[in-house]
Amino acid sequence: MTLTISRITASGEGMAGHEGPFPRTLPGEEITLAPDGSPRIATPSPDRVAPPCRHFKSCGGCAMQHASDPFVAEWKTDVIRTGLAARGIETEIRPILTSPAQSRRRATLHGKRTKSGAQVGFHTRGSSVLIEVPDCQLLHPDIIAAVPVFQALTVLVASRKAQIDLVVNLSQNGIDLDMRGCVPMTPQAAAQVAALADQHKFARIAWDGDVVGLRAPPSQQFGPAMVTPPPGAFLQATAHGQRALTACVQEAVGDATQVADLFAGCGTFTMPAAQTAEVWALEGEADLIRALDDGWRQSHGLKKIKAETRDLFRRPVLAEELRRTEAVIIDPPRAGAEAQTTELARSNVPRIAAVSCNPVTFARDAELLIQGGYRLDWVQPVDQFRWSSHVELAAQFTKAHIA
Repeated sequence: MTLTISRITASGEGMAGHEGPFPRTLPGEEITLAPDGSPRIATPSPDRVAPPCRHFKSCGGCAMQHASDPFVAEWKTDVIRTGLAARGIETEIRPILTSPAQSRRRATLHGKRTKSGAQVGFHTRGSSVLIEVPDCQLLHPDIIAAVPVFQALTVLVASRKAQIDLVVNLSQNGIDLDMRGCVPMTPQAAAQVAALADQHKFARIAWDGDVVGLRAPPSQQFGPAMVTPPPGAFLQATAHGQRALTACVQEAVGDATQVADLFAGCGTFTMPAAQTAEVWALEGEADLIRALDDGWRQSHGLKKIKAETRDLFRRPVLAEELRRTEAVIIDPPRAGAEAQTTELARSNVPRIAAVSCNPVTFARDAELLIQGGYRLDWVQPVDQFRWSSHVELAAQFTKAHIA
């Protein structure tokens, strides 16, 4: 039986009408099905290319290496466009900004002990089977170079039955590693881990969040400030992506002198904004806010930052609390921020800079703002998860009767 792929789902898999999904297929391709149900390409699409990574067929880390860069760019842009259209929203969508290959500075690898040592890598698609990826075209070369050390560490901290997670951030001073799911720590094992990390010039190493080795502060630069996040903290996936999103946020904030940064994290957008504005930074995780506050206090030339730990899902900032605020930055998790956005829609804040990693929840929250009198001026897609189905965006909202 021959099927024709009619569309690509939001997860990057092909559908032939109601049949599917079929991974690694493209619209217009004719496929036949192997006995195990996997697709075989009978007629390839003009947009099909040779995957740049030799691990593509087995690794579950990338979904779209078989598609040309222009196709992926348009597809990801269309995911955003479709999400907005489902809510009846039209606006300018700018050309997508895509991070280069081998630029991922943050990743979660997995490790398991073997009879001869350890394996470190990614899972295969849809399973917990682990494969090594020594020629990964996604990760920064400094992370790839550290894989032998990750293997040695896995031997020291993993049980024989369970895999561990290796949360890697590339900092200004080297690898920042948080090993999760480890066996209980002993003084002897902690000393061995710390010595190994120091020998290979890791900036910091943590054992289930507890720091056991610190050679140098694992600093991240946000604007003019240097911030030391807690172990395993969320960061933008690439330096390119951080720069792109920061530029969009600064454009949307404009010349505001009183800014609120909601879901501020460690201060990715707070610090650049504080170059010209006083900032009220709010974040639900106390250790992230402490890192932000410490970074601000050690910096020079920034305006006042008021750093507050606050669960914005349970206790959103009320419209009345934003009376003197000239711009809001909001960068919520994938679930979006419906309760907080409802309060923003009630406010008279002139400008909102929104960042999102989920076009569907972004469209839902955008509709709430528009119903509250805001205008969506533009959306900027940012693809720092190259070859995956994920896409991020930044956007500018202005209050229609104020702008």
